[in-house]
Amino acid sequence: MGFLDLFTRGDQKRNTSHFACIVKLALTDSVISEGEQVVLDRMAIKLNISDRLRKKVLKNPDRYPIEPSVNFENRIECLFNLTSMILADDKAIEKEKELLVKVAVGLGFPIKNSKEIANKAVELALNNTSLDEFTERIKEFN
Repeated sequence: MGFLDLFTRGDQKRNTSHFACIVKLALTDSVISEGEQVVLDRMAIKLNISDRLRKKVLKNPDRYPIEPSVNFENRIECLFNLTSMILADDKAIEKEKELLVKVAVGLGFPIKNSKEIANKAVELALNNTSLDEFTERIKEFN
């Protein structure tokens, strides 16, 4: 195995983990809505998740633990993607918000303000905030 393979495999592991988090959020109400499916399909492509792996993750997302990124900007982008999944079916139920708080901690956001970060992320997403503005606003919490 070459040195470059280590990074590729680590990135793919993080991408798979991130996709699994998105699937978990989609499944909090036990059903993947049409809007959620659109987001899942788009994120699978963006994260370079193969069809075979996508099916495995959809079948058992709990098998893939959170792999936080070392880069703070990437953590915020993950939070942005997760928040868009919450709103894919045009509603943010309490179970999804609670899971987002836990995932925020798993991504590496401070425990002491993870609830505020998750609430702010949902508020920003409801206002169709761009990734750049979302990033700037979330950075205010750290």
